[in-house]
Amino acid sequence: MSSDTLAKASAAPDTPEHEDIPRIVPHRRPGQWTAAVAVLLLLGLAVNSVLRNEAFRWDLVADYFTSDSVLRGLWLTLWLTAVVMVLGFALGTLLAAGRLSANPVLRSVSWGYVWLFRSIPILVQLLLWFNIGALYPQVFGVKTVNLFTPVAVAIIGLTLHEAAYAAEVVRGGILSVDRGQIEAAQALGLGRWRRWWRIVLPQAMRSIVPPAGNMLIGTLKGTSIVSVIAVQDLLFSVQLVYHRTYQVIPLLMVATVWYTVVTSLLGVGQHYVEKYYARGAGHTR
Repeated sequence: MSSDTLAKASAAPDTPEHEDIPRIVPHRRPGQWTAAVAVLLLLGLAVNSVLRNEAFRWDLVADYFTSDSVLRGLWLTLWLTAVVMVLGFALGTLLAAGRLSANPVLRSVSWGYVWLFRSIPILVQLLLWFNIGALYPQVFGVKTVNLFTPVAVAIIGLTLHEAAYAAEVVRGGILSVDRGQIEAAQALGLGRWRRWWRIVLPQAMRSIVPPAGNMLIGTLKGTSIVSVIAVQDLLFSVQLVYHRTYQVIPLLMVATVWYTVVTSLLGVGQHYVEKYYARGAGHTR
């Protein structure tokens, strides 16, 4: 038998053996496809209803979307969010250090602060600070009414509230760092502050950034509550307009779209910050 004949014989499939191998048929899931079609149909009906409903007055939404009063309110909302997050995390970091301290007094005071401000609703806190003049008419010789303006009350109330949650976020991030990392840094002779900045903090940020990003978005939306004390944020600005024009739904849609746009941008930024601190963690996001 020639070599060509042997090659053809070896290349030919063994038909009887292949016929015995069962075919792998994908499992059919008609229920999932039916549910998917139903969801898409309902979503299409909802979008069509929103776009074609004349009560939304999308023309008015477009007119007021970039109006001066709305943009001023948006700027105050963004500014208030940034100030509250910076001050809240600064105070929260100190509270977290107190919770982790070996001093029982610092631990107790920090725990008490977190317990108290997490127990009282933020609206109640704002109203208490707004009416603080009933308890202390003067502070350092200055009338409390003049000292605690609505914007100052908003900053104080939101900061104290956010600090309680930031303290737990920072504390959880620090506790997530393996104790062996700190002991290894001590064995290398690294000083205390260098251990914190070079070893503990970079690893703790992997656990701190995700909840901190969620807190940032939550704070942005939560600032709308300051409208109850007449702080002219985004929501209060649109309320002033619809109290004058009686176009409630279109103006609320203006605020809704702006909140959606800003929170979406913050979500994108959070994704890249998480990706940056997740380097070398053995997985990608």
